[in-house]
Amino acid sequence: MPTPSMEDYIELIYNLIDKKGYARVSDIAETLEVHPSSVTKMVQKLDKDAYLNYEKYRGFVLTEKGKQIGERLVFRHELLEQFLEIIGVDEENIYRDVEGIEHHLSWNSIDRIGDLVNYFKEDDSRVEALKKKHKDTK
Repeated sequence: MPTPSMEDYIELIYNLIDKKGYARVSDIAETLEVHPSSVTKMVQKLDKDAYLNYEKYRGFVLTEKGKQIGERLVFRHELLEQFLEIIGVDEENIYRDVEGIEHHLSWNSIDRIGDLVNYFKEDDSRVEALKKKHKDTK
């Protein structure tokens, strides 16, 4: 299982490839605010652990294993954003809060949050009732 740091890289690489068709060391370094040499070291580790295939000076691509993990990590991130939005977390806090909690929840907890998000999405009146509850407690 990848470490939280590895997860951040895999998720970012997955998103970059999905959006741009490729991921470069410079893009990753800029986004994560780290030195390119740190990115290269992590890319080499991800290659060693079979999450991606890396060729020096030629770039890298996610392996099937890396794609599956990346897809699951993006799902987790988006689910947590939806959850925080539903429960009324201010929009400007959602991204930072997701980044802070996503690595600290078990997949069992993520699945239960998914059940709760689906419960609220099934009936808009449930979300409205929760919003009313928030207003009543302010």
